[in-house]
Amino acid sequence: MIDVPLRLLRWAVHATACGLLAIAVLGVLREGRVAPAVGGVLFGLLYAAGPPILGRPVAGRVWLGLVTSGWAVLAVVSPPFVWVAFPLLFAYLEVLPLWGATFGVTVLTSAAILAAAWHAGELTMPLLVGPGVAAVVVTLLALACQALRAEAERER
Repeated sequence: MIDVPLRLLRWAVHATACGLLAIAVLGVLREGRVAPAVGGVLFGLLYAAGPPILGRPVAGRVWLGLVTSGWAVLAVVSPPFVWVAFPLLFAYLEVLPLWGATFGVTVLTSAAILAAAWHAGELTMPLLVGPGVAAVVVTLLALACQALRAEAERER
């Protein structure tokens, strides 16, 4: 019974990633920037390859490194890609042990804040607080999901 909400949450994260990515790709296409749009589509294909391999530790970590690198390039190239980082936070919490995930979430959130501020030309309070709050909420949600998954396995 607990599996259904967890599956729905996982699909909601993927749908959010696809939505943010589509917004970013369409935004750069509207500006006539084809190269970042192609990069965004390639990034989407790489992201889509992740769910089937997340259960395998080495493959999951390699995928996470590649996705993070791709995101970093896109985030520097165009502002709309910065926000694609937030669904990736769930991936950190799923792929890495808690200490590594916490470190990764902190680094990725900091990078998103810095990239957004760089594109905006200044660091504003919303650019600082918004991603920080999102990272805390994502982390708490992921930890709650892990606890629910563990409880469901104990019941079996």
